[in-house]
Amino acid sequence: MTLFADLLSTVFERRFRSSEPDTNDTRPIEALCLDLVGASGEVTGLASARAILTRFVGMSDADKLAFFRHLATEMDISPEAVRDSLAAYEARPGRASYRAFMSAAEPPRQELIRRLNQVPGATGALVRMRADLLRLSDGEAALEALDQDFRHLFASWFNRGFLVLRPISWESPAHILDKIIAYEAVHSIDSWDDLRLRLEPPDRRCFAFFHPAMPDEPLIFVEVALTGGIPGSIQALLSPDRMSATPDQADTAVFYSISNCQAGLAGISFGNSLIKQVVADLSIELPGLRTFVTLSPIPGLVAWLEETGLPYDVNDPERMRALAAHYLLHAKDGRGRPRDPVARFHLGNGAEVHALHADADTSDKGRAQSGGAMVNYLYDPAAVAQNHERYATDRAIPAPAEVRTLAALSDRIPA
Repeated sequence: MTLFADLLSTVFERRFRSSEPDTNDTRPIEALCLDLVGASGEVTGLASARAILTRFVGMSDADKLAFFRHLATEMDISPEAVRDSLAAYEARPGRASYRAFMSAAEPPRQELIRRLNQVPGATGALVRMRADLLRLSDGEAALEALDQDFRHLFASWFNRGFLVLRPISWESPAHILDKIIAYEAVHSIDSWDDLRLRLEPPDRRCFAFFHPAMPDEPLIFVEVALTGGIPGSIQALLSPDRMSATPDQADTAVFYSISNCQAGLAGISFGNSLIKQVVADLSIELPGLRTFVTLSPIPGLVAWLEETGLPYDVNDPERMRALAAHYLLHAKDGRGRPRDPVARFHLGNGAEVHALHADADTSDKGRAQSGGAMVNYLYDPAAVAQNHERYATDRAIPAPAEVRTLAALSDRIPA
């Protein structure tokens, strides 16, 4: 960790030293929320905030849903007040009229969440609270508006300036390694021996973002393999019998697994910053690296093939590669974006669809979701910014001629 990160952690640790919550306050949680928003004293506010957070943890799902609905309806903005304050600002722009408009336009529940966050350990508790909100909301419009308030605040609290990049190694604390096993979402880690094979060899790296307010909880992590050339099979890449390249011999860094760890931070983007930072750090550590790619699943491929009725055979590698290329380049969602979620992530970060591989993931999950196919997304530092801009403005999907030719063959290869 850098000196700045150490200082941040120290600040948060000092801030978190506090007394136990007052368990004698039996008022309804709605009354506690009203008291917290109106509190003018720090001690009174902290007591109410601790009581709310403690009470929430012990609630049933039904009570949590009722609490969220209370925040969504009773602590919402007043449209009439917003209209009146906006009219006053339009009539006479100035500091006072603008402040009045901003006050009216911000729902009281945002200030409630801010004040809850003053409690020791509250940031993690609020992340878990939002995870409950996402789990229970079921498309309810008022609750979606409440979620926007959480997202608005979290986007500020978890911005890149506060995130700390840490390497994860076999020597990392056991409680962190245990969470890497638990949070791995792409290629499951079946045992501590399996984890050791991903962290200990010199041709393996792992990096995670942490936040000083949640020092023992990784937010997102990426697993990296250092190789000679671009791999086309996850089995070969993870095989304990593989021929390992020494770091100074490697010319390629392969991001083969990226896992978000906190359900309550869904929609708060870390992946772009993580990949860029890791590319920068590895380039300094290993100047011989020339290529930065992923080896990624194509999780929506089989569902799309079955939905469209296109015939496929996982034992026909030529056809699977062609269908995968067509899917990545041409299948869209309702907003005109690539249908595949992993493709949206990497293309939005400025990568290109570089190469397709059949029979590349023979696990049950890989067969069921991707028909065994995988894709390399290339992160070319010289092209990432341009690719990102073209994707953001025109939904352009960069890909070499070989991939485009492969996609065009998909309807001409016999089933």
